Amino acid sequence: MPNSKQTLITDTVIQIFRANGQLLHWGDGLTGQFDLTSARWQMLGALIFSDHPMTAPQMANSMGVTRQGALKQLNLLEAEALVEKHPNPMNKRSPLYRLTDEGEARYHQIQNRWYTHLEDIEHAFSATDLHTTLMVLEKLKDLHETPPG
Repeated sequence: MPNSKQTLITDTVIQIFRANGQLLHWGDGLTGQFDLTSARWQMLGALIFSDHPMTAPQMANSMGVTRQGALKQLNLLEAEALVEKHPNPMNKRSPLYRLTDEGEARYHQIQNRWYTHLEDIEHAFSATDLHTTLMVLEKLKDLHETPPG
């Protein structure tokens, strides 16, 4: 029988799953007018926040998605001319991706809408609550970096 702390951890993880699904659904609404999805916005964000071009596995790792999932979104973004593929001198089978000017512009348009949304919701949280939440999420992530078995 789980103890109260184990129950709280379980309840927290369940809420993370629910929040993740809800945020992805909500994000699809945010990005839809720009002909993108949350998944593609996530890949553009990985490149925006990196100081260099990245491979699909690097983006997958930085955003917590599978390599196949990242590659699928990157192929769609490349077809829309939002990212471009370049040879990787370190690994010929894993190209480097970087944003095109249009990809960067589209990302910033979405970010502007996101910042407007933040202005609407920031009153619901204290800075202390947000810091604590961030620390708990980072700890949960760190404790689950290695798959079981």
